[in-house]
Amino acid sequence: MTKVKTGLDVWVEQGFAALKGRRVGAIVNPTSVDSRFRHLADLLAQTPGVTLAALFGPEHGIRGEAQYMVAVDDARDRRTGAPVHSLYGSTFESLSPRPEWLQGLDALVFDIQDVGSRYYTYVYTMALAMKAAAQARIPFFVLDRPNPLGGVHLEGNLVGTGFRSFVGLYALPNRHGMTAGELARLFNAQEGFGCDLTVIPCEGLRREMSWSDTGLPFISPSPNMPTADTALVYPGMCLGEGTTVSEGRGTCRPFEQFGAPWVDTDALLARLAREQLPGVAFRPVGFTPTFDKYKGQSCSGAFIHVTDRQTFQPLRTGVAIFQALHDIGPGHFGWRADAYEFVEDVPAFDLLCGTDQVRRGIEGGWPLDRLMEGFSAQAEAFRRQREPFLLYA
Repeated sequence: MTKVKTGLDVWVEQGFAALKGRRVGAIVNPTSVDSRFRHLADLLAQTPGVTLAALFGPEHGIRGEAQYMVAVDDARDRRTGAPVHSLYGSTFESLSPRPEWLQGLDALVFDIQDVGSRYYTYVYTMALAMKAAAQARIPFFVLDRPNPLGGVHLEGNLVGTGFRSFVGLYALPNRHGMTAGELARLFNAQEGFGCDLTVIPCEGLRREMSWSDTGLPFISPSPNMPTADTALVYPGMCLGEGTTVSEGRGTCRPFEQFGAPWVDTDALLARLAREQLPGVAFRPVGFTPTFDKYKGQSCSGAFIHVTDRQTFQPLRTGVAIFQALHDIGPGHFGWRADAYEFVEDVPAFDLLCGTDQVRRGIEGGWPLDRLMEGFSAQAEAFRRQREPFLLYA
């Protein structure tokens, strides 16, 4: 039996009373379902007294079929007939709702599952929509959902001002330990949006819960986030997007496995063993991606097995992995050089790290501790900063 009720489940029990008599816009994707797997768009369209006037799709679209960094076009929803406006196009400006899309709306509702890592773009879609709603004087509702990584452990540095992008729009650590609803409260206060914000909290959620503790099914929030185990390694392994190493896209286990045609797995595992990384073990693996980096080429590398969720440090593990790959692959390993998330003048790896310290240190041969120097202090400062905005004990 489900132990946790999402914000959507809470509203279903209340018959969407807060929306009665309103024309509503909903920001949704495939995760926007209740405990009976009914989609928010369908529920709103069927609720007497509520008019579903528009749907808004984040990165990957409202049905979640588009790959990362692929622009999504406007459309009309087949099931409800509501117009669909894309919040992920080919420019940074496309990430915010246009004023004309908000005309005639009486409320905006956000209900999308986040994964607890600052690179994941949905919370920035939420923030930009909050900002637009404030300017249009439209109330904004967040139907909260659990953080798959729990709410206790934090890890990483805060994004520097010169490294802001759609994978790090605000000063968050890599693993922030907050739900989308809690982040909405923090953004609204610290960024001064002035949004008329209401968060509908989960019921039965506690900060120390892992995803399996919630009793909720894990619905893939994007094409390369198939399981809660993927989310657990993502705060470190998303850094692979900033390198020429495959982060496992085009395979059944993205981010949990990584490699390239040139990787010497024995040398890689020996290099990683030196770091004595807690809560993790590595297994040699081979794979052939069906798309993205090294499509159709046989790759060798490793699979990440988390052996202890409490001691595992995903960011430290990810930094150690890409440091090791750099060190064993001279002449092969490289940094991604093309534009990334609408930014052309800052390396993708630096945008993901929120600093150039890690890349410069890897190139300079620094030890792992020095690569991450100052990160723990920044995470602990954020722990204090987030306290007023937390919703769960």
